[in-house]
Amino acid sequence: MKFTALAAVVLMAATGAVQAEEKLVVYNWSEYIPEGVLDDFTRETGIEVEYSTYENNEVMYSKLKLQKGKGYDIVVPSTYLVSLMRDDGLLHEIDHAKLANIGNLSPDLMDKPYDPGNRYSIPYLWGSTGIGVNAKEIDPATITKWADLWDPKWQGKLLLTDDVREVFHMALKKNGFSTNTTNPDEIRIAYEDLQKLMPNVLVFNADAPREPFLAGDVNLGMIWSGEVIMAQEENPDIQYIYPAEGAGFWVDSFAIPAGAENVDNAHRFIDYMLRPDVAARAVEELGYSTPNAAAKELLSDEIRNNPVIFPSAESIQAGEFQQDLGEAVEIYNGYWEKLKTGQ
Repeated sequence: MKFTALAAVVLMAATGAVQAEEKLVVYNWSEYIPEGVLDDFTRETGIEVEYSTYENNEVMYSKLKLQKGKGYDIVVPSTYLVSLMRDDGLLHEIDHAKLANIGNLSPDLMDKPYDPGNRYSIPYLWGSTGIGVNAKEIDPATITKWADLWDPKWQGKLLLTDDVREVFHMALKKNGFSTNTTNPDEIRIAYEDLQKLMPNVLVFNADAPREPFLAGDVNLGMIWSGEVIMAQEENPDIQYIYPAEGAGFWVDSFAIPAGAENVDNAHRFIDYMLRPDVAARAVEELGYSTPNAAAKELLSDEIRNNPVIFPSAESIQAGEFQQDLGEAVEIYNGYWEKLKTGQ
């Protein structure tokens, strides 16, 4: 069939318009997607990805709330934030019929209280927050619990993650309380204990806790499990300890903001990330655990048996997964602000 010049121009313009609409706007944690995955997704689907990052849940939540759920098609909130964002009307319901690969996910990490039926979130990666130690400088056998970080000999030497829930988890568990407590007295006791810890703190890190360890700036402190795996590629002396009082556990999930403009493309992206080969790449490159049972079968024995990536049942039992705190979050945030400003 032959086209007139005018028809060709009209067709090109129409095609260009369609191509311009084939995009996806992703807002994710720093260093939290495997190298090349976005390019591969674009090659397979023709969907261009606009990608930006944030340092913690609070930054993402505040920005999305300010924009009334608009501006992004995919975000990656942690466990406790899903129900809060849902209740605030910031999330779009997910259509499971559009996720051919959802059956790859382990039932153990599905249908949790923070999102019954996974109507608003699909698990991506999970992991823990424990203690990092540079074994070349400190004997790991001498560090077994969160309480050890309060020893005055660590004055000005500790790293803490810049995350209110994780830092309070440490003090709450040290004092025998749940990380998900909403009891004002228990939260106050944790705050007062954290005040005693502050002289030991050198730095709060929200981006990549492994970097101060690798630079030799710190040899002890809080760290995420995946950060240790990445750190060990450069320095095998960086070791991970599950504190006796219990590590903090979390699940980071894909979610679609209520104001997303490319909802179908968001579903296509989530389904792509649920493919076993893609999910396995995330574990191999990022060092976190996958909820994808089919992906786990593709991993080497070395990775599958690494307790930093896949903790023992005992370590999980001793720890706690974060949950939404409801209105009590304001109590935490108030104390957190005082703690960070030295009040």
